[in-house]
Amino acid sequence: MTMSLFNEFSDLTALGQALRAGTISARELAQDALHRVAQSDINAFTHVDADLTLAQADAADTLLASGQATALTGIPIAHKDVFVTKGWRTTAGSKMLENYVSPFDATVVEQLLAAGAVSLGKLNCDEFAMGSDSTTSYFGAIKNPWDHSRTPGGSSGGSAAAVAAGLVMAATASDTGGSIRQPAAHCGLTGLKPTYGTISRFGVIAYASSLDQAGPIARSARDVLAMLQHMVGFDANDPTSLALCGDQKNDGARITEQFNQHSTQFDANAAQPLKGLRIGLPKEFFAGNIDTDSAAAIEQAIQLYESLGATRVDISLPLTQQAVPTYYVITPAEASSNLSRFDGVRFGHRAAEYTDLESMISNSRAEGFGVEVVRRILTGTYVLSEGYYDAYYLQAQRVRRLIANDFRTALEQCDVILGPVAPRTAQRLDHQNDDPTADWRNDVYTLGVNLAGLPAMSTPCGFSSQNMPIGLQLIGNYFNEGQLLAIADRFQQHSDWHQRIAGTK
Repeated sequence: MTMSLFNEFSDLTALGQALRAGTISARELAQDALHRVAQSDINAFTHVDADLTLAQADAADTLLASGQATALTGIPIAHKDVFVTKGWRTTAGSKMLENYVSPFDATVVEQLLAAGAVSLGKLNCDEFAMGSDSTTSYFGAIKNPWDHSRTPGGSSGGSAAAVAAGLVMAATASDTGGSIRQPAAHCGLTGLKPTYGTISRFGVIAYASSLDQAGPIARSARDVLAMLQHMVGFDANDPTSLALCGDQKNDGARITEQFNQHSTQFDANAAQPLKGLRIGLPKEFFAGNIDTDSAAAIEQAIQLYESLGATRVDISLPLTQQAVPTYYVITPAEASSNLSRFDGVRFGHRAAEYTDLESMISNSRAEGFGVEVVRRILTGTYVLSEGYYDAYYLQAQRVRRLIANDFRTALEQCDVILGPVAPRTAQRLDHQNDDPTADWRNDVYTLGVNLAGLPAMSTPCGFSSQNMPIGLQLIGNYFNEGQLLAIADRFQQHSDWHQRIAGTK
């Protein structure tokens, strides 16, 4: 059977209904998806194994036949290559882990498998999730399905590119400083970074442990919700995991209930569904760094929200610019510590030539890590060194607290904060910067959210004059993922940006 996921079935809900009705089987769907992955030229995948995928599809068909299926049963997804997986290689986009196969699944992988989702394999990403354009992977750069000469954003570029190209319905991703929201924006998708601690990090290869957060990328807010409700939940294996409702099932129900409560209230307001909703617009987000096309698209989105009853509230996040140096002190410091385990002794790349233990470790790390990873390890080691710890790392942690306080103050004045995801659309793959930190400054709108641990999402809101997607960022208060998704869903009910398919206008 030949079928395109985005042909007859344009969203996860419709496809799930067809699977449960028996219109199509999970195996047929998986075979079609595998064929399209094989034909794809965007370099979104690092490892595909048809036998593993079809085994999961057959198990999904059994679950469908039993009448115990979930909304995800039989749905083709894939995992960013920082989530460890049994069977599929887990490389983190690095030569250091080129042939590593984990003996266990990450908690998120287990949860989605239990829900019946069918994995097509592992998705390419910036090496160890360090990057914002998906060009630092050892396995090569990823191409944006909207324009193959441009990046899909990063570090979760493979996740966004695979969904935008119609290879999977949804994908897992991780966000340390915008790595879900920015690629979702650059590929015309919806992506959510939940509140820190609501999704287990167990089995997710760490970059910066106090900021890393897993989340989903899909086409619409409702598809993101379908993924999210099976990803959240307390995990005793993760010391940073939060026990909000006691277990994964109840936490998923909490978010869904929150979404439904807000949607019901919106319905009750009839022609002005968002009446009473206060949208905060930080003056620092609109202070001149954003390009003309992005500014125009976001302004039109704000006007649409106003037509639905929302009101603008001018707010300030005065430490917005300080988020960049704060982030790029804290994350390299944590990366320096986290990546010290990759030494060629127990697993990972080991140099072929060395004379003693010290040279083996040194040579293995020099060969195994790419330029961007080395740059951040060296930066992190420097800021943690004696004589510099107090001046840099400790000071950055103090500013981090002040940034969180700024968000807390702002969210007392509004219900949700709105702004750009990135100052411009996706860059060209061959872009060059004399300053290697220039790309770091492009993350100015997303970094503060991770430093504060807040939930935030990106949703499509328009296109540039070059037909490249533009994303809108919504930032909510802690544990208000359901509210964010409901607000985004109402916007998507009155716009069609999220329905546009790569290569079309």
